[in-house]
Amino acid sequence: MKSTTPIFATTALAAGALFALASPLAASAHINVDAPTTAAGAYTVVTFALPHGCDASATTAISIGVPNSINSVTPTVNAGWSVSKTAVDLAEPIDNGEGAAITTRTGAVVYTADAPFPDGLRTTFALSLQLPADAAGQTLEFPVLQTCEVGQTNWNEALVEGEAEPSHPAPSLTVTAATGGAHGDDHSAAETETTATDAEAASTAAAVTSDDVLARILGAGGLVVGAVGIVLAVTARRKTRA
Repeated sequence: MKSTTPIFATTALAAGALFALASPLAASAHINVDAPTTAAGAYTVVTFALPHGCDASATTAISIGVPNSINSVTPTVNAGWSVSKTAVDLAEPIDNGEGAAITTRTGAVVYTADAPFPDGLRTTFALSLQLPADAAGQTLEFPVLQTCEVGQTNWNEALVEGEAEPSHPAPSLTVTAATGGAHGDDHSAAETETTATDAEAASTAAAVTSDDVLARILGAGGLVVGAVGIVLAVTARRKTRA
């Protein structure tokens, strides 16, 4: 029994250390996406949360791909980042409702950092857009290419129902059924949300997401386990010497 206790204590210490280190990494592994409404035909603001770099390398640019079914987006301006839109040709021109033909759509929005954005800090990027009116039940993917000082991470892998989550899933949202007032030219809800998002983007570059909070809680739990392991190890050694 004298040899069992130190082994148990050492194992507990190692497990606690691994738990404390691994939990934050696992919780912040993806680029999260959120929107106040996902109703078909609705105007909304899609927000992307970036909480990490590329294997600890600082982020220099983020390119957000726009689904083919969305023709136009309005990106939010972020302090410390420049922003541009990449146009792509439409397969067929569409009428803008005023007799003129639209021949291009926004294929991607690119945010470029004025200075490399450190790993471990959080920021958000928000796009104001109208969801397709005929997309209820569909999942829209916004592939993101994250460029860093060293390397890139391409968040472009599709989530397949019934299969394990891929290593680099594309941020996505599922369009829900249309609701009353979702259609038309009333942009007031989206404009209100954009204003709120602008304020958040300017003040929460280093804020902690709910995932980050969970990671800290799990990390703290790991440290407690590790501390218990240390106490057990020290106690066991004293008993052994005695």
